[in-house]
Amino acid sequence: MLLKDFYTVKSLEQKEGSKHEAVVLVNEKHEVFKGHFPGNPIMPGVCMMQIIKELTEKIANQTLVMQSLTNVKFMALINPEVTPELKLELDIVPTEDGLVKVKNTTTFNDTVALKLSSTYKKI
Repeated sequence: MLLKDFYTVKSLEQKEGSKHEAVVLVNEKHEVFKGHFPGNPIMPGVCMMQIIKELTEKIANQTLVMQSLTNVKFMALINPEVTPELKLELDIVPTEDGLVKVKNTTTFNDTVALKLSSTYKKI
């Protein structure tokens, strides 16, 4: 985990085929939120992308580095004091040329917070 104690994985399970679902609990008291933003903590987008990468690495059992992002839509602000629990749906597909493609939707309650498509390569 790049940011120590930033989040904990409450559950991680394979659904059908290449689809997985994770539930994470964000530590609203983490140092990141003291600077982003004092009195009004908001989840940094780069931190969400890091969580997705780390979950993908865990599922694929490989160390990965992001190669590209083809679609990133931040659709709602995540305030960890209000909604610390996030659900991440991950569709993870290895390619013939050794890459790993991921389509993600992150939600809290019934609100879509992030949609992201990314490609990783193995290190």
